[in-house]
Amino acid sequence: MDIVCLDMEGVLVPEIWIAFAEATGITELRRTTRDEPDYDKLMKWRIGILKEHQLGLKEIQNVISTIDPLPGAKEFLDALRSEAQVIILSDTFDQFAMPLMKKLGYPTLFCNTLEVAEDGEITGFKMRIKDSKLTTVKGLQAMGFDTIAAGDSYNDLAMIQASRAGFLFRSTDAIKAAYPNLPAFEEYGEFLMAIHAALRNK
Repeated sequence: MDIVCLDMEGVLVPEIWIAFAEATGITELRRTTRDEPDYDKLMKWRIGILKEHQLGLKEIQNVISTIDPLPGAKEFLDALRSEAQVIILSDTFDQFAMPLMKKLGYPTLFCNTLEVAEDGEITGFKMRIKDSKLTTVKGLQAMGFDTIAAGDSYNDLAMIQASRAGFLFRSTDAIKAAYPNLPAFEEYGEFLMAIHAALRNK
């Protein structure tokens, strides 16, 4: 049995930190895992910027409430879930993701948790497990499942390469050039067809 593992931000919903950067005018927060492969380093840097500007969870959640899934994402996900089990594997946090999951029809999501002070300051973060996307894919495989994986960023590459079939979706030119062996797609229609073909090709 196949389980399809999808990244969330950039694949199904806009990048939360980019939306927050645009809302606040703090351009440094536009940096994402497309730019920085070391997620721990990236998050510590983000938390430092938030502290410097005295911004906390409430301000980020206010921006998230205005974000909708990418056009066509829910229809793509609905069509995919009618044919296969799907798990969204994301390095985001449950405090960020749940409003977006509601708009996507509450698909299964594995993500992380923020550490938040009583005044709303984000003081740290707790990763669900080390190398969570790759570790989850390997765990599913150890239970007898095959995995098909897709994402857009550096932190998706390990799970993509470890899966029976893997794809890039709306990735950067740099990542696509560095990994020319990975099929890359820009539109949900052709992306869905590629996953369908992988599901049929046992």
